[in-house]
Amino acid sequence: MRSLPDARIAIVDGNSIDATQRKLIIGIVMATLLTLAVVIADLAIGGRPDPPTLRVAATLLDGAWRFHTGDDPHWADPNSDDNAWETVDMAALPGSHDGDVGLPDYVGGWMAHGHPDYHGYAWYRRAATVPAGRASWEILGPTLVEDGYELYWNGQRLGGSGRLGANPRVVGTRPLRFELPADAAGTRGVLAVRVYMRPRSGPSADGGGMHSPPILAPRPISDALHRVQWHRTIAGYIVDVIEPLAMLALIGLVLVRRSRSSHKGFLIFASIALALTAARRLNNAIVAWTDLQDLATYGWLASVMWVPTVAAWTLAWNRWCPVPWRSIDVSATVLAVAGIVGAVMHSAVVTSGSRLGSLALFVVIGARIAGSGPMRILAPITLASIMAGIFGGELLDPIGVPGIWFPFGIGVSRTQYIYAIAVPLLAFLIVRTLPSARERR
Repeated sequence: MRSLPDARIAIVDGNSIDATQRKLIIGIVMATLLTLAVVIADLAIGGRPDPPTLRVAATLLDGAWRFHTGDDPHWADPNSDDNAWETVDMAALPGSHDGDVGLPDYVGGWMAHGHPDYHGYAWYRRAATVPAGRASWEILGPTLVEDGYELYWNGQRLGGSGRLGANPRVVGTRPLRFELPADAAGTRGVLAVRVYMRPRSGPSADGGGMHSPPILAPRPISDALHRVQWHRTIAGYIVDVIEPLAMLALIGLVLVRRSRSSHKGFLIFASIALALTAARRLNNAIVAWTDLQDLATYGWLASVMWVPTVAAWTLAWNRWCPVPWRSIDVSATVLAVAGIVGAVMHSAVVTSGSRLGSLALFVVIGARIAGSGPMRILAPITLASIMAGIFGGELLDPIGVPGIWFPFGIGVSRTQYIYAIAVPLLAFLIVRTLPSARERR
């Protein structure tokens, strides 16, 4: 019998791998390792503490601040009487950081200072002395505020995050800096911060208002500190950019190879699910790095976008089975409609019911895949990783898996860890759906 060179290289999960598939798998492994190295390097750079030489040359405006709930434009006036205001200590404990990105100098908000469940406007005020000299001085704004703010120096508005007023538009807080007036050097003035928290912002034990104090620094010290803050902010959301790009690359692989695949239906719906998942993850970086999307839109998308994403994944995995069940397709559609209704009506009961119903469908599909069909090892493992990414609250919270870790001092969520595993697994699965050279012959 004449041999078929390179037609059969190995047997994995019951199916042969030919030279073309092996090259694609090696490429996936190399791309994954390279991406991992880039992410680790970025986390290590972003997680470094502020250089001591920069901090010594700057003044962290922590300590006692005057605080008052409500809103009055006259409170920006340096002559406004704030003696009857509350006093809030903005001094952070050593090593404190927020529970998301890992931003330093974290302090609890107004909900931890006697105002639980308060939403709306509030003001912070304190006096600050600007050292004399020829240097130009800047204020580095607080890097974490719920949700938007404006900063005033002696009654003059220097800028802020978002747009406050009768119809506030608040965006994600990112590193900002504000130039003090040229005659500020050698003077003592009043710094006032007007803060607004959205009514639908999630309540927490220490939520609301400023969570880190501003910094007073001369140029070029302020330039260097601002770069450090941005390095940390970029590192905090770099995974939310890298993983969507990897998902889009998988879609490209599907478009190139789909005509040869033995699971065309699965690949079509998996591509839709990947596109929706990528958009959802990328939204985190868009909000953190830019003003393109306000927090109201972000919150709405976060509550609604998961619905078609879960439905698309359900339809995709149903088509991995040798014979898709129409009842699962119908159930997935009904649950998706219920999920959208629950999100729009802000009904936790309906939303939870939709998620649990979708989770039950995944369990049924997983049992079918494990019981019969191709790649009965790789496919269930990949499905399980997707399930963990989508239903972390239902599957991982009860067993105590933390929602976020801080490698190098930068927050990386468990969902990001899970997709770092799921995306390469899905890439291997897509490659394995391609016919080998022997099968083509």
